[in-house]
Amino acid sequence: MSRPVIWWVRRDMRLTDNEALCAALEAGPVIPLFIYETRSESLGAAPRWRLKRALEAFSEALSEKGSKLVLRRGAALDVLRDVIAESGATQVHWGRLYDPASRRIDSDIKKTLRADGVQAHSHIGHILHEPMSVKTQTGDFYKVFTPFWRNIQSADVAFPKNNPKSLPQPEGWPTSECLNDWAIASDMYRGADVLARYSTAGEAAAWQKLYDFLEERAVTYKAARDRLAENGTSDLSDNLAYGEISPRTIWHLGQKAIASGAQGLEPFLRQIAWRDFAHHLMYHTPHMLQENWREGWDNFPWNEDTESSAVMAWKMGTTGIDFVDAAMRELWVTGKMHNRARMVVASYLTKHMMVHWRVGEQWFADQLIDYDPANNAMGWQWVAGSGPDAAPYFRVFNPDTQLEKFDPKRAYFSRWVAEGQVEPPQTALDFFDAIPKQAQLSSQDTRPKPIVRLKEGRERALAAYSAK
Repeated sequence: MSRPVIWWVRRDMRLTDNEALCAALEAGPVIPLFIYETRSESLGAAPRWRLKRALEAFSEALSEKGSKLVLRRGAALDVLRDVIAESGATQVHWGRLYDPASRRIDSDIKKTLRADGVQAHSHIGHILHEPMSVKTQTGDFYKVFTPFWRNIQSADVAFPKNNPKSLPQPEGWPTSECLNDWAIASDMYRGADVLARYSTAGEAAAWQKLYDFLEERAVTYKAARDRLAENGTSDLSDNLAYGEISPRTIWHLGQKAIASGAQGLEPFLRQIAWRDFAHHLMYHTPHMLQENWREGWDNFPWNEDTESSAVMAWKMGTTGIDFVDAAMRELWVTGKMHNRARMVVASYLTKHMMVHWRVGEQWFADQLIDYDPANNAMGWQWVAGSGPDAAPYFRVFNPDTQLEKFDPKRAYFSRWVAEGQVEPPQTALDFFDAIPKQAQLSSQDTRPKPIVRLKEGRERALAAYSAK
């Protein structure tokens, strides 16, 4: 029997359209390996909770193929060398990531394993087009989305790889740790039970979401995606974040639907391109993850106090601004937030409240089950004005007019804010089960007055931006 091959699983927890898996299968019996390393341990509470769910679903999918997921904790290189020694594997394959830490680790692993006589190969899998492959006519990287979008619209996207019928097993399996022993989701405390009511994990669930969207909602996506109370989006963001479905799969099925006459899908595919653009920028300008992307913003008078009473009110959905509070409570309950709402709460924090975008970015990194470092940083800097392709400084979203426009019947607000309702829905009540008890909030409370009134907050922000 041929020597086994290690398939190092990272953000590609799927069997369909997995380049690393296909390469491993061509070489021999496959040992799927997930390593709980520093990068995973440093994730926020909600992303780690979702990671556990992804691993559970993926492990079950592998079992159905006659295989299993080997779990190890430690530094990636050390674990890989240990498993290679135990199994006799001669090759390692994995999917590439594009954040600076992953790139450094990947480079070190390739260099070391190859020196050990082990073949080490990384593969595309997390995005449509690799950042180094999309270039301007002058050979530079893109800094503005629209020309980036025009470029990839005409670029070929490889067709998805098939789901393998089976995964050949090695003669012997290396030892595996127990997922529950890692206590990945422990920091979620009682909020874990609430999140579980509003999310599904795994490749099968992702495919079902995509089919439902294409059959039921794709035709109305362009208009419905901004209607806060409607189920107008694909809801695939967390599945993409953990690689439970590939962007190539979504792209090709979307193109097929367009060719069959489906209307309104180009804006949906554009969102997949925005995701690529975020990774494109992170690859070429990695400082965007922690520092202002644009020059001249380091002295902007943002407040960075993460524990101020105003910031805590923003986090807890008690700002007194209806749209902001509804959105922040949606985040507590579901681990997600409507994209329109993300822009509004970010604008209120960075402009009306004059709080640094990093404060919001870090809070989202802890709370989002669809957390992606590139998307998160780009989104926050776009709204704040300091980022690539950013909203102009004078674009200060008015939460009240935004709510009136995209939630005219206040159904979204009523779904998430219980105070003032005689019989609030379960979605609104779940917020009080998700937050820490020490917050001492109740559905019987009265709505607070705005911590920053919209007119005065806007005027202060415009004055600061104009003086920058």
